[in-house]
Amino acid sequence: MYIDKRCDKSYDDILGRIRRVHFIGIGGSGMCPLAEVLISKGYDVSGSDMNDGDTLQRLISNGVPVKMGHKAENIEGAELVVYTAAVKQDNPELAAAREKGIPAIERSVMLGILSRRYSNTVAVAGTHGKTTTTAMISQVLIGSGCDPTAVIGGKLPSIGGNSHVGSSETMVCEACEYVDSFIQITPAVAVILNVDADHLDYFENMDNIKKSFRKFLAQTGSAAIVNGDDENTLDCAKDSPVPVVTFGFGEGCDYRAVMTSPETTVYDAFDLYFKGEKLCNISLSVPGKHNVYNALAAAAAAHHLGVSPEDIASNLHGFKGVHRRFEVLGKHGGVTVADDFAHHPTEITAALTAAMNMGFRKVWNVFQPHTFSRTAMLLDDFAKALSIVDEAVILEILPVREVNTYNIYNTDLGKKVPGSKCIDTFEDAAKYVCDNAKDGDLILTMGGGNVYMCANMINKMLQEKYGE
Repeated sequence: MYIDKRCDKSYDDILGRIRRVHFIGIGGSGMCPLAEVLISKGYDVSGSDMNDGDTLQRLISNGVPVKMGHKAENIEGAELVVYTAAVKQDNPELAAAREKGIPAIERSVMLGILSRRYSNTVAVAGTHGKTTTTAMISQVLIGSGCDPTAVIGGKLPSIGGNSHVGSSETMVCEACEYVDSFIQITPAVAVILNVDADHLDYFENMDNIKKSFRKFLAQTGSAAIVNGDDENTLDCAKDSPVPVVTFGFGEGCDYRAVMTSPETTVYDAFDLYFKGEKLCNISLSVPGKHNVYNALAAAAAAHHLGVSPEDIASNLHGFKGVHRRFEVLGKHGGVTVADDFAHHPTEITAALTAAMNMGFRKVWNVFQPHTFSRTAMLLDDFAKALSIVDEAVILEILPVREVNTYNIYNTDLGKKVPGSKCIDTFEDAAKYVCDNAKDGDLILTMGGGNVYMCANMINKMLQEKYGE
């Protein structure tokens, strides 16, 4: 249900009064970076989580006490509790914090607090591309010596994780619109990549989505850098209280891309223009037109912050992608295995279109639908997107936080995708594609949940099949 939220600044001074912070769900991609920022600033941090993983192990290896599972005693000694939006109100640690009178704030509130501790926060918003663009901006700024603090929703190989604690007054972070989380952030510079229909279980309609993006822009202090080719984004930015800078392919955009690479190439190159003056040529190392838009946004933000065109071009060329964004896991017997986070029809269309233009003999897509509500509300759009590839395998719908009140199943989607196959388990799907994929094929797993586990199974099966 959509709620007209406001930025909560009532806790802005709390970090000056406490030293010990406990994170419920500390291993999450959004929680771990915040914990690491606080650790770097001298706070004592502890945490708990239900699932092990790379981020959790990194924290543990750095001496952070982490408990597996959620128990009331885990918060002993904490002066502040931070929890994710996925944590239910009856969580034993959250309930214990209430009983003891320990302040407890949602992750987005903590991110907002930190955003106001940096005078030059850049917040990247949009329905699609936030993680990649945040990572691109971070890599450009770090590579050019700006030394920002970065909070990224995925692992950036060049920094070995999804966070970087810098010494400057610049912070780069993702601004997620789900349940209006980004309303808690008050950036100096807001980047809006696109505004699309998503999270309709919360927003209900496009009008509410736009209302939230307008509110986010209204809290921006210096400049708004927005997609000049996207009508919804421009509609949200038309009443912006700060100067609006546009990027895109259109001639009216402030930052404009003019393609210089042939259409047959895998990776794109383009001349970057600013107000009609050529700044540099950018040659990307990640595929797809969607990444040209991401790179344009990153270049515009970096140039706005004073980075030279030469540094922008060299660091964007050196950007090799983010974990789970068209991430190649291996190649065995001539079969390439990759994994991608795409879970919305627009994202799927962009990633699969890029894959189909990469010269593979056949592209196999193993897709895990993410939430019943999104699958039901965008069913025809999903079907159209999945029909792009040669072979589509559709897994069971991942419920996440929902109950199937929509009476929707993967077979409902499968009926609309010609030639597709619905397979419920990771094991059966992995065996099916490994048995049928041939030399020159790409197997691309896709989804916002744990489908990466299926990708790892496929990679391992192919390794064993071909003795590699």
